[in-house]
Amino acid sequence: MRLLVVEDDPKLARLIARGLREESYAVDTCELGKDAIAQAAVNSYDAIVLDVMLPDINGFTVVQTLRTRDIRTPVLMLTSRDAVADRIVGLDSGADDYLVKPFDFGELLARLRALLRRPESLQAMQVRVADLEIDLQSHAVSRGGTPISLTAKEYALLELLARNVGRVLSRSDIVSHVWDDNHDPFTNAVEVYVNRLRGKIDRDGHAPLIHTRRGAGYILTDIPPA
Repeated sequence: MRLLVVEDDPKLARLIARGLREESYAVDTCELGKDAIAQAAVNSYDAIVLDVMLPDINGFTVVQTLRTRDIRTPVLMLTSRDAVADRIVGLDSGADDYLVKPFDFGELLARLRALLRRPESLQAMQVRVADLEIDLQSHAVSRGGTPISLTAKEYALLELLARNVGRVLSRSDIVSHVWDDNHDPFTNAVEVYVNRLRGKIDRDGHAPLIHTRRGAGYILTDIPPA
């Protein structure tokens, strides 16, 4: 899952980004509201963490602009102001949730997980494909009851496939949700990580679950391609 963190305090931005990356999220950061609007227009973010007080335009204006441009990415607003009126303004501007500073990082994660479950229909926190089980909250993965150890990036790729079971994801779909702006589009990182994931998920005589659709992309399914 790919997130945008908009925070003008460099230290706080680094702390949030580092913590989120440790939780397998791909994270882009920026300090200005105008940059947030520009990045949200060109990247497919799964959620935006947005500070209210920014050097150029405030977070309320940022989220209003996103909504008027029909960008429906879930937005979690951060603020040091605890007034009820401010929270109302934020929610009325189009934000989806509101977190007051200082906050516990565990609460930030919990609120983000809740936002990521909201679109269209609520998703279960566990995905099962054949004998593969993925817990989207604890990030625990097992197949046939045997735990599978994955790196953060391997898990992020598997989670994206699991949230889209039965749907072919193109290489660009995967890059836009699993990698951040530091990704080199000319590398074969997607292919490398798909192969690594297959080596862990589809080993030991298990029927393959990660399939390649030539010219289209990759799909997680227990129905073998024709």
